[in-house]
Amino acid sequence: MFTGIVEATGKVLDVTEKDGNRQFLIESPVSHELKTDQSVSHNGVCLTVEEAGSGTHRVTAIEETLRKTELGKWVPGSIVNLERSMVLGQRLDGHIVQGHVDTISSCIRKRIRPGSIELDFKLPEKFKGLVIEKGSIALNGISLTVFRVKKSSFRVAIIPYTYDHTNIRFIEPGDTVNLEFDIIGKYILRNQQ
Repeated sequence: MFTGIVEATGKVLDVTEKDGNRQFLIESPVSHELKTDQSVSHNGVCLTVEEAGSGTHRVTAIEETLRKTELGKWVPGSIVNLERSMVLGQRLDGHIVQGHVDTISSCIRKRIRPGSIELDFKLPEKFKGLVIEKGSIALNGISLTVFRVKKSSFRVAIIPYTYDHTNIRFIEPGDTVNLEFDIIGKYILRNQQ
């Protein structure tokens, strides 16, 4: 489990295909602290560390993960958000994030405001019941508050710190991101069906 508070960004150094899966070699400031079998959120996707070196680590995304996320678009040079799993007894600064991406979404608008950056995203019809005004969402693994919810879109505002320390700064209209909806909302919606 994660909190959606990104620890660092990493850079994809190499992408290889193996048995329909994709392996990614990633360089980051936290790679040297990682251990084999550890769960790490990569752009909001929980992946298992298979190897960890002095400044790099390797993870694999299976076909199901590649189909439901934007990981299939990663190439050498891609910048990804990284968060290690939370430790019990620590503060929960974001919200509960599982690292199980629900869908991808496209950015439809970006606005630079005094003191913040606002991004609008498409809201797939299938998931509209999971997005509420002032609710939480994980976007590329970043815990954000949603506002200006409409039938087919929603908006998030990014503070300068988050903008400067995550890969959200590279998102432009037309780019896709991983979305994970609030787990509590998913259970509530499921029980109402």
